[in-house]
Amino acid sequence: MNWKENRILSAKQGTNPMVLAELKSGYAVIGDTQFLPGYCVLLPKKEVPSLNDLSISERAQFLTDMSRIGDAIIHVCHPVRVNYDILGNTDAFLHAHIFPRYEWENETRRKMPVWLYDASNWFDEEKQFNPEKHGKIKEALSDYLSRVYDN
Repeated sequence: MNWKENRILSAKQGTNPMVLAELKSGYAVIGDTQFLPGYCVLLPKKEVPSLNDLSISERAQFLTDMSRIGDAIIHVCHPVRVNYDILGNTDAFLHAHIFPRYEWENETRRKMPVWLYDASNWFDEEKQFNPEKHGKIKEALSDYLSRVYDN
């Protein structure tokens, strides 16, 4: 099985190369695209359609872990702010997007949701995660999450 066919299962099995750290509620992974360096996703350990399908304590842990990934991005990448998205429109399972936003982004663009960026940013080979290009960010995020938080 290709790890992309089931990212959560491959994270559980240790075959998802994008995993940064295992957290209490799920797996912090670096995003497939890196046009905003440090973009990450939180994949849950419990596969459910939405946040509301978790118990209150599970929801609290998921949201806490999502913010912990934001802390790592702030520490490593020094963005102006971090945006958090839980959508589920395309991939109908719970997962959270954590986007750093940067001063170098066009001011108008920086004030808009990331999803309004040109679609090429999501699929352009030059902007996809590349270990040679983005490996240091991945390693620093992973180190921060492992060092700072008691999982």
